[in-house]
Amino acid sequence: MRAKVRKWGSSLGIVIPKEVAEARGVGPGDEVLAEIRKISNMREIFGSLRGWKRPTQQIKEEARKGW
Repeated sequence: MRAKVRKWGSSLGIVIPKEVAEARGVGPGDEVLAEIRKISNMREIFGSLRGWKRPTQQIKEEARKGW
């Protein structure tokens, strides 16, 4: 699940969408385990690939070998 961090008073929080909460059986007062990873800036990632000379199709074909 992706969520946007929001400021709540002097703290930070995320909102669990209703559909996700219902699917997981999560309700008010329940304790949950969350893995926090900051999503990298996509422009930074794609900007780092400018030097690649191989076509996308070739990369996909190499990745499929051995499946």
